[in-house]
Amino acid sequence: MSLEKKHVLVTGGAGFVGSNIVEKLLNSDVSVTVLDNLSTGKFENIEEFISNSNFKFIKGDICDFDTCLIALEGIDFVCHQAALGSVPRSIEFPHKTHEVNATGFLNMLHASKEKGIKRFVYASSSSVYGDSSKSPKIEGEEGNLLSPYAVTKQLNEKYASVYSQLHGIETIGLRYFNIFGPKQDPNGVYAAVIPKFISRLRSGEDVIINGDGLQTRDFTYVKNAVNANYLSLFTENKEATGKVYNVACNDSFTLNYVVESLKEGLLKKGIQSKSNVIFGPERQGDIKHSLANINAIKNYLGYKPLYSFQEGVNEYIGSFL
Repeated sequence: MSLEKKHVLVTGGAGFVGSNIVEKLLNSDVSVTVLDNLSTGKFENIEEFISNSNFKFIKGDICDFDTCLIALEGIDFVCHQAALGSVPRSIEFPHKTHEVNATGFLNMLHASKEKGIKRFVYASSSSVYGDSSKSPKIEGEEGNLLSPYAVTKQLNEKYASVYSQLHGIETIGLRYFNIFGPKQDPNGVYAAVIPKFISRLRSGEDVIINGDGLQTRDFTYVKNAVNANYLSLFTENKEATGKVYNVACNDSFTLNYVVESLKEGLLKKGIQSKSNVIFGPERQGDIKHSLANINAIKNYLGYKPLYSFQEGVNEYIGSFL
C-alpha cells in the first residue's frame, strides 16, 4: 500500500508500545496524530517528535466520545493502543479498567464508524487465553478468563468483530505476549517484569519473583510488536482483516532464566549485579505458562519476529547504558 499522504491516529501514543509505533510511522513518512491523556503515558516518550511537521499531539481522553470524534478529523487509519494495563491493577480497580479498556475502546471504535475510518488496528492481549492449558496458544482455543483486564480485552475483540460485520470496518486485533523494550516504565507496583528486573539488577536491589520462577512467558521485543502493527495498518490482503492474531516469537523462557540472561547482558556492558532473587507469593490472575503459535499472523500478514528474545534484551540494555 502506498503510504504517501496517509494519516494514522495512534491512541495511547505517549505510552510504551504506542510511542515506538509513532517512531516507526514517522520514519516511514506517514503523518501521525497521537491522542493520549498522559495518565500512564509520558510526554517525554513523544517529545522528540514535536518538531516533526508530520506529527500532532492531542491531550485528550478516549472515555470522552466527542474527543474521539475530534481526534479523527482527517484520519485514514486508527492504531488503538490506549488502555489501562496490568492484570493486578484490574483486580484492584475493575471499574476504572472497564471504563478505559471497554467503554473507551467502544467510543473509539464507534467514532471511527461515524467518521468513515477504513481500518482499525487495536491491541489485544494474551490474557484472553485465560486458564487454557493448551500450548502453544492458538487463536480460537481460549480458556476461562482470569481477570477483569482479560474480560475487557476479550470484549474488545467481540466489539471489533461485530463492527467489522455490521459496518465494514477493517479491524485487526493483535494479542500481545509480554512485550518489553525501550520507553517501558520500570517504576510502580504495576511495572512489567523485564524493566523492573533490569532496574533492580543495576541498583543491586533484590529481584522479587512472584511464585517459584518456573513460570514461562513468550517475551516479545517491542520492535516485533511495532512491525505487527505496521503490517496490519497497511496490508492489502483483505482476508487478513476481521481477525485477531498472536504477536510473539513462538519461544518461551522461565523467569529464572530471564534474570540470569539480564545479569549476563549487564555484565557484557561492565555492570556486575550483586542482587539476590527473592521468591514471593504467586499473583492472582497469573497463568503458569504462555507460549504463542504465530502461524496465523505469518500466513495472513507476512509477520516474522525481527528480534529473538536475546537480541531484544541486548538491544534494550544497550539503549540506556
